[in-house]
Amino acid sequence: MKRLLLGLVFVASAALLGAQGAGEIVRFAVIGDTGTGSDEQYAVGRQMASYRSGFPFDLVLMLGDNLYRRASPQVYDSAFERPYAALLTEHVKFVAVLGNHDSPESVNYPGWNMNGQRYFSFTRGAVRFFALDTNLLDAPQLQWLEQTLKTAREPWKIAYFHHPIYSNGRRHGSDVELRVRLEPLFVRHGIQVVFAGHDHMYERLKPQKGITYFVSGAGGQLRQDGVRPSETTATAFDQEQSFLLVEVDDLAMRFRAISRRGAVIDSGTILRQPST
Repeated sequence: MKRLLLGLVFVASAALLGAQGAGEIVRFAVIGDTGTGSDEQYAVGRQMASYRSGFPFDLVLMLGDNLYRRASPQVYDSAFERPYAALLTEHVKFVAVLGNHDSPESVNYPGWNMNGQRYFSFTRGAVRFFALDTNLLDAPQLQWLEQTLKTAREPWKIAYFHHPIYSNGRRHGSDVELRVRLEPLFVRHGIQVVFAGHDHMYERLKPQKGITYFVSGAGGQLRQDGVRPSETTATAFDQEQSFLLVEVDDLAMRFRAISRRGAVIDSGTILRQPST
């Protein structure tokens, strides 16, 4: 009953904004560091399927370390196809980036919809997504990113990749070298939200230079007590695996972070800032 009420509140708030001219609603889930094949990963998959009955997302962003063993048909089956079978049966589309544990040839795996590309962009409704490869952030990728950001006309620009440029994780933390290279582009061209994994916990950071950063690296892995909160932490959770549910319209982005047992561990709304 509690989950049903939460879903109704989430959908009702979107319906209210829709009545005010907010436009098409884009709903998606976010998971990172999933590919363990563990019971906990399967539990997250079941929660995602359960929540979908009240929150009908049709897209899942995968933040890398999608497999922790060398890619093979058996590993894809045990660490992706079976954990998310209920979603795949309903034609939910998973769109991945690669992490440091993934096999490079996985860009060609049909289930992750990367179409042979390490980095790429795609659009849903009012959202332009930028999927980046932070394993090798080379000059061609940076040139492509700047050009694609310049020409994007969607109201929302959301980037996702594996290594966080802001994180209070004890094991890895912020990748400052990546931040130096990516943040100026994000700020200059109006990225509003960034999702990353790598640290095996959940964290939402206070906006940095106007951008909201999420670390969602506990879709299968978990490092308990893996967060060292700082003044940049808005909220964090490191006691169970977790995932994110997000919906976006022209005016706002609403999000909920869910634990593998189904508890809402964080929620909120991000209002779109006018383009400069």
